[in-house]
Amino acid sequence: PEFPGGLAVMGRSLARNAARRGHRVVVYNRTTARMTEMVSQYGHEGDIRGEETIEGFVAALPAPRTILCMVQAAALDAVLRQLTPLLSPGDVVVDGGNSLYLDTLRRSREVAAINPGVLFVGMGVSGGETGALNGPSLMVGTCCAHLGGCQSDTS
Repeated sequence: PEFPGGLAVMGRSLARNAARRGHRVVVYNRTTARMTEMVSQYGHEGDIRGEETIEGFVAALPAPRTILCMVQAAALDAVLRQLTPLLSPGDVVVDGGNSLYLDTLRRSREVAAINPGVLFVGMGVSGGETGALNGPSLMVGTCCAHLGGCQSDTS
């Protein structure tokens, strides 16, 4: 997982969780000091790398990218305006800020209009700091049209 911003309690804990489980984690935060502090304090827990710019962050990731945005819903639109043009078809941006589903649908359309082929999905995160660090409940959702249609699994 890659984290562009949102290295407060939940984002930091999710990044640590992924790194502890052997995933390569790249983090970026608009406040460089927060990113540097996080890498310095928790880098020993796994493969955690920090990037000082959003361009450097994207360049550090192999395609196709899966990017988890752990920013407040009010700040997400600005992050997406910066991030989306830097991405490639096949990349996935996940909003972990528990946004209202109507905003998720709007953002999904906006991301697709800016950069076709980039998928935007919403994800609820439950469990608080302890859950994020040790095993959160993650609830992912998006419009079926963005996934090429959905199959019913009611049988």
